[in-house]
Amino acid sequence: MSMTQQAAPTVTTPPAPGAKQTDGRTRERSLALRLLARPEVGVFLGAVAVFVFFLIAAPSLRQGSSMATVLYQASTIGIMALPVALLMIGGEFDLSAGVAVITSALTAAMLSYQLTLNVWTGVIVALVVSLAVGAFNGWMLVKTGLPSFLVTLGTFLILQGVNLAVTKLVTGNVATDDISAMDGFDQARALFASSFDVGGVQVKITVVWWLAFAALATWVLLRTKYGNWIFAVGGNKHSARAVGVPVTFTKITLFMLVGFGAWFVGMHQLFSFNTVQSGEGVGQELIYIAAAVIGGCLLTGGYGSAIGPVFGAFMFGMVQQGIVYAGWNPDWFKAFLGVMLLGAVLINLWVQRTATRR
Repeated sequence: MSMTQQAAPTVTTPPAPGAKQTDGRTRERSLALRLLARPEVGVFLGAVAVFVFFLIAAPSLRQGSSMATVLYQASTIGIMALPVALLMIGGEFDLSAGVAVITSALTAAMLSYQLTLNVWTGVIVALVVSLAVGAFNGWMLVKTGLPSFLVTLGTFLILQGVNLAVTKLVTGNVATDDISAMDGFDQARALFASSFDVGGVQVKITVVWWLAFAALATWVLLRTKYGNWIFAVGGNKHSARAVGVPVTFTKITLFMLVGFGAWFVGMHQLFSFNTVQSGEGVGQELIYIAAAVIGGCLLTGGYGSAIGPVFGAFMFGMVQQGIVYAGWNPDWFKAFLGVMLLGAVLINLWVQRTATRR
């Protein structure tokens, strides 16, 4: 080979790029895990299962009128379950919610009847009273630092006693007088307790209000600054305060929202039955809390949604009416609710652990 002849250049092939290395912090979660992270997914699947089960077990439930009854039952629970759920996301709960409904209805009925006023006067005063009860609960919680369990348990006992004692004192009976003949009753009934026809089936107006309130609550939670505040104070109120979240305002207004829900349901009961029994409402607060828990809200706060309690209330209505339509002993209703509650808590715990596992 000639000394002047040069060797051909060597071409080096670069190594093939390997798979992109990721760790648990940067790896994108699968669609299934992202769905499981939603608090309402578990209760949605449960609601579908309960719905299908009772459609099979109770054939009469397939009729339109029967489903309207289920939706009505669910709406009376769901309207209250929504503000209770928001309060639970904010880290608190209200044991006085059930009797507060009756307090509102009694206030409107007795004020209107005893003073011979337009029923709208009683409705407005009842709203003020309900908001005041909620504000009192929130104020006591913030100022004393006591757990919401103790504060609202005290309010529960106070309202329960006042409801019965004042009703007996004013009316001489345990129930209010019939207000159906008073001025403004028909207009108020149209707003709070009317029905409308859908394909020959009478549907209660509370179903519309229930879904409208659910849509509004969802928008507030996911699209507003106030919604961020609710999650923040429920997660850690001290950290929330450190970053400028108005913890006192948020807590008090959440209790006032429960008061608003109690007022609305109380007005529905009053204008549906024209009179109110003063001893009712005891135990309903547990139903509202259970619907929120079944809907994915944690008792520890900082986690939940407004859609989940909608499905939770629907499950309650489906079970309550499904047992009747299936011809079973209605005494089993509470047992079903207990099973549903424990099952929902276990499912929510599994969902939360699965969604947060890296």
